[in-house]
Amino acid sequence: MVLSALALCTFLQPAMAGDSARTEQTDVRLMSAVTATGDLKNVPLGVSIAMKPGWKTYWRSPGDAGFAPSIDISGSTNVAALGIAYPVPHRFELFGLQTFGYGEEVVFPLTLTVANPGAPVSLHARLRYLVCEQVCIPYEHDLSLDLPAGPAQVSNDAALISRFQALVPDAGARARFALTGLTVAGETLSVTLRSDGLPFAKPDAVVEAPSGLYFDKPKVELLGDGHEARLSLPIQRDPGGPDPASTALTLTVFDGMRALEQKIVPALFAAPAGGVQATQPATNLGPMLLVALLGGLILNVMPCVLPVLLLKLSHVLESAGAARNHLRASFVASAAGIVTAFGVLAGILIAIKAGGATIGWGIQFQQPLFLGALALLCLVLAANTWGWFQIQVPAIAGALGNLTDRAEPRRPLLASFLSGVLATILATPCSAPFVGTAVGFALARGPQEIALIFIALGTGLALPYLAIAAMPGLVAWLPRPGAWMLWLKRALGLSLAATGLWLGFILAQQTGLLAATQRADGIAWTKFDAAAIPGLVAEGKVVFVDVTAEWCLTCKANKEFVLTKAPVAGALGETMPMLADWTRPNPAISAYLAEFGRFGIPMNVVYGPKAPQGILLPELLSSDDVMTALKQAK
Repeated sequence: MVLSALALCTFLQPAMAGDSARTEQTDVRLMSAVTATGDLKNVPLGVSIAMKPGWKTYWRSPGDAGFAPSIDISGSTNVAALGIAYPVPHRFELFGLQTFGYGEEVVFPLTLTVANPGAPVSLHARLRYLVCEQVCIPYEHDLSLDLPAGPAQVSNDAALISRFQALVPDAGARARFALTGLTVAGETLSVTLRSDGLPFAKPDAVVEAPSGLYFDKPKVELLGDGHEARLSLPIQRDPGGPDPASTALTLTVFDGMRALEQKIVPALFAAPAGGVQATQPATNLGPMLLVALLGGLILNVMPCVLPVLLLKLSHVLESAGAARNHLRASFVASAAGIVTAFGVLAGILIAIKAGGATIGWGIQFQQPLFLGALALLCLVLAANTWGWFQIQVPAIAGALGNLTDRAEPRRPLLASFLSGVLATILATPCSAPFVGTAVGFALARGPQEIALIFIALGTGLALPYLAIAAMPGLVAWLPRPGAWMLWLKRALGLSLAATGLWLGFILAQQTGLLAATQRADGIAWTKFDAAAIPGLVAEGKVVFVDVTAEWCLTCKANKEFVLTKAPVAGALGETMPMLADWTRPNPAISAYLAEFGRFGIPMNVVYGPKAPQGILLPELLSSDDVMTALKQAK
């Protein structure tokens, strides 16, 4: 990878315009995370460079040789600007020269700023880049991409772009390690780091500085069982070059695929007072299993699971005179359905993550087919509960409700099992206390942790069923069956019908039958723009970010009982409130959640001059939590 007499460089003719190009060494593709422009001001794109084994391309600061990829957008229509981001690089060494870049495949996330939001976009991008093995070859391609006007639905390339966007270094929230010390002593820059999550493996650092100031490869020392690291970078300075202690530097630290990037002046650096928000160490699984168990238990009282609880209560009351063995078997079957469903969900998420796609808690509610099927199921169950018709075996909907009087002997157990499955499905859009912590821990780790945490969540949700199975005498505390149960069934049917209509409303929004509307809650929400937050904070403003979705009942509870009530509503009027709507898949919001180790919603973050990295709030908000964070951020 040496651009010198050791390398043979030959400029090739530009390829014909298209969204892809191929050479003997590379496959290049220009892609979009959305299918149309919608009302987006910034459109997420990406350019992929796949290379044959042994070939490399370069980071934005290539090192001792090479040059960074560049894109010219001359001749584009409705394009104001095009920004390029760079994922975590790797260090390559050849003949004593140090370079930084990528092997195999890299996707550079692009941000296209639209000149006229809502109108079609025609992007003409001339990509110039360099690939090297024993020789270096510069390439130039003309790539084009047309996006029509219309709803900005997520494209098939969104997951790939999002995966590499999550690898773009930030200030440390995503990497889960912090810069704790930075000093210049003589001809050495000393960098100290702390990881409250995974221990460091092979940390490395590169410093970008003005001309005349250079930093060599660091000497690394690991301390504290690998959770602390000290990097010493030799400094070289040209005669009359800038003083390294008082010069603004860009420091990028990377350890595998984790990376931190900060712009700093060593003489002005102050260690963070509050440390870094981090996940638990990988070995500390026991306490996290208890957190997952408690979170699953709390899910039972969340509004998402209400229709299923009413179904089960109706069944219990009808079976109050049944033998204890029958009741015990029924509740064990419900618990088995819950735990099985959580196990299947864990397996699906493990497979999706292994494929490199975006994963999260409740993301199935972003899919129109899932919403339509679940809405129809709830409406069918409501009609069946009201006695409009009877569903015969082997219909699943009838088995779920177990509401017919002519049930065959084996139907009650199947009904109980499937009611547990339904409880799990309806629980997934909820992020109760401790659930978000447990899910974030699991999805940031490997298959074993995902499986164990999700089984613990399922066990927690199933605990009330297991308790009654262990002590069926508890059923005797319930009132005896009577005419009042007819009213209970009507209420049950009404709750199921309301759930079905609510899901149908969300489906209509997702499919474009209904416009998505700004929340009419008296708060002057602006559209979420993560890139704008640092600038607003630098101006001294406080930013409140609300990541929400129409299908998230916990989010709606936070809004109704906290955000729109005094004193919080008044305090938000003095901030810049941003609304991140995750009702539909959104790669930018998914990446933002991942920065804080979250894979589900609600999520609320407060930024300000005293909290530029953000203060993460609990899933269930309280007025005190929000007001305290707003005060701290100021």
